Amino acid sequence: METREPIVSAEWLHSNLANSDIKVLDASWYMPQEKRNPLEEYQVAHIPGAVFFDIDQISDPTTDLPHMLPLEEAFAAAVSVLGIQNTDSVIIYDGKGLFSAPRVWWTFRIFGHNKVWVLNGGLPHWLKAGYEVEATTPENVTLRATAVRKAIKSIYHGQYVGPATFKTNFRPQMIWGIEQVKQNMTDKTHQLLDARSKGRFDGVAPEPREGIKSGHIPESKCVPFTEMVDSSSLLLPEDELHKKFSQAGVSLDNPIVASCGSGMTACILCVGLHRLGKLDVPVYDGSWTEWATQPGNPIHTLATD
Repeated sequence: METREPIVSAEWLHSNLANSDIKVLDASWYMPQEKRNPLEEYQVAHIPGAVFFDIDQISDPTTDLPHMLPLEEAFAAAVSVLGIQNTDSVIIYDGKGLFSAPRVWWTFRIFGHNKVWVLNGGLPHWLKAGYEVEATTPENVTLRATAVRKAIKSIYHGQYVGPATFKTNFRPQMIWGIEQVKQNMTDKTHQLLDARSKGRFDGVAPEPREGIKSGHIPESKCVPFTEMVDSSSLLLPEDELHKKFSQAGVSLDNPIVASCGSGMTACILCVGLHRLGKLDVPVYDGSWTEWATQPGNPIHTLATD
């Protein structure tokens, strides 16, 4: 498989599913207002052999911000519990098509694993193609989730967890913090792309998280993540992706950093940019949830621009 290409098709995965070095992860995650439980849905139906990757669990437990990047030791311990090794080719999917899986794809890449791809169209496209799914017992899921939770907790308490089957190689250039975003407002070295909807970006639609005002970081550009996919949640071909970024006033010749509500859908922009040859685009991990809740940060809206 070509590592320049960030996706694989359902047809390809179905043909290669039996390969011992193919590991499939169900990385489904939903906004609270959707009232969907990804773990319960995984138990009922998932791609055969797939393991559930809990985005909220495999994250930094020391912050109030949602699903922030964990310590590399914690990530290594967690994915080792899931049975993943550095020699494996990891295929990630989600229950919406192309929504939360890119976040886990980006996470593997930031920790040095290039052999990782997103399943194009996710579980809906797999089912549409007529491929089989399987169920699993709650006991098996609970045992694995408990082991992952214990491994992460131990790492953050300075306790030894080992030996890990997965070794990390952290790429700090792929993640931005709030101070880098603030500095960029002065230096303007990177184009800051916001993957949220135009309404939230403009400050005319509410944020899904209670108590957070909508609007955007000054100088940022709005490229909604929904612009990266077609009506079937399949990643757009290169020429159409080029058009979407061009229409948003984005220059692919200049550096880019991606943002969104909480570091989730920004990674969909990264998948689209990866297809266009812009590899390792950094993500502002705290994104709008962090920016809008810290006092003193400037917030622009349609009325102020």
